[in-house]
Amino acid sequence: MSQGYSVAILGATGAVGRRMIKQLAQSTIPVKSLKLLASSRSAGTELAFKGQKLVVEETTPESFAGVDLVLSSAGGAVSKRFLPEAVKRGAVCVDNTSAFRMDPEVPLVVPEVNPDALAHHHGIIANPNCSTIQMMVALEPIRKAFGLKQIIVSTYQAASGAGQSALNELYQEAQDYLDGKEMHAAILPTKGEAKHYPLAFNLLPQIDVLEDSGYSHEEWKMIHETKKIMLGDMNAKDIKVTATCVRVPVPIAHGESVYFTVEDQTATVEDLWKVLQKAPGVVLEDDIKHQVYPQPINAVGKRETFVGRVRPDYENPGAFNMWVVSDNLLKGAAWNTVQIAEYLVDRDLL
Repeated sequence: MSQGYSVAILGATGAVGRRMIKQLAQSTIPVKSLKLLASSRSAGTELAFKGQKLVVEETTPESFAGVDLVLSSAGGAVSKRFLPEAVKRGAVCVDNTSAFRMDPEVPLVVPEVNPDALAHHHGIIANPNCSTIQMMVALEPIRKAFGLKQIIVSTYQAASGAGQSALNELYQEAQDYLDGKEMHAAILPTKGEAKHYPLAFNLLPQIDVLEDSGYSHEEWKMIHETKKIMLGDMNAKDIKVTATCVRVPVPIAHGESVYFTVEDQTATVEDLWKVLQKAPGVVLEDDIKHQVYPQPINAVGKRETFVGRVRPDYENPGAFNMWVVSDNLLKGAAWNTVQIAEYLVDRDLL
């Protein structure tokens, strides 16, 4: 479409929504018009896009009339309510919530891993969980080169993964702690739970609700999203996956300790380095002689996924450890969403 596309951002005033606006402005997508949508509380807010001030509108089903592309990050309930309405009106939606991720009819996409799944969309494409995305970017080139049998991941997830309010709470707790005051927690580990604990100077081994299985829902998501993205089936048995997800007092950018076993037991660390150096979206930072390795503070504001500390498990042939870091609000959310949209445009799938 040479004239460009009519785009709407649902949840425009949130932490991810604001970043979507910036990523869209820097993308290759020709934007004919941009509509910013949010709740009635945020309606009237002014935000900038390419130097132009736009007024945020309250979301209604009619908001999507004439819209070609919707980028959404307004919460699962909002997505379930409004995205089908957008599809009815002819829009293609890329959703950054958990609302449609496990729907077998909805592609769950990391562009570096499974872009071909986009060809099978029915109007909605799901953006995976932020912690899953960066692990997929790091592991997919290894899977392609050497096969992949098992993944054991422990996450170190930033406060911003729980939203701006959780990030603000972390800052307030830290200040109160340093001032000798009592810390008050009202959001983490998850707002709907009966108990809340401070994150400042602490670690919380719970992200999302705890299920009867003993796993948190975040851990469940990492397990089943990995299988759906890599194998096309959320319950596939070909790769074994387990996860432990922990919230840490870091503002932005998740870290992950990933242990994995490959099918090709002749693979070496040097072999993995060569693959990772050429992998799309990956920056290899692995020079232990000079203490070079990925750090969250250095990943903030960057689209890439950073990989380092690649080393073998000397007790188990074909097994390795690595450390993976990425900005959870960019590659883990806003940029992956816009990146999917770029692929849709490039492949004429809108």
